[in-house]
Amino acid sequence: MTFKEAIFIEVDSLPESKQADVLAFIRFVKIGLADPKILDKRFGDALVRARAIATERKITEQDIEVEIKAARATR
Repeated sequence: MTFKEAIFIEVDSLPESKQADVLAFIRFVKIGLADPKILDKRFGDALVRARAIATERKITEQDIEVEIKAARATR
């Protein structure tokens, strides 16, 4: 059995919610292997998209601040 097959068997035996955790962990590990320039570009692109969506939905910086404060207050 190969290493990949062993991983597949182990992941396949987990409940779906835990499989999602494994996938998230793998993606986290891969971030550490990525070229920092590529990560910077992806972050910049995501920020541009997020700002465009906020503008489209008329979400202001003040709206975001209020939401953040409300979320932190529940901790």
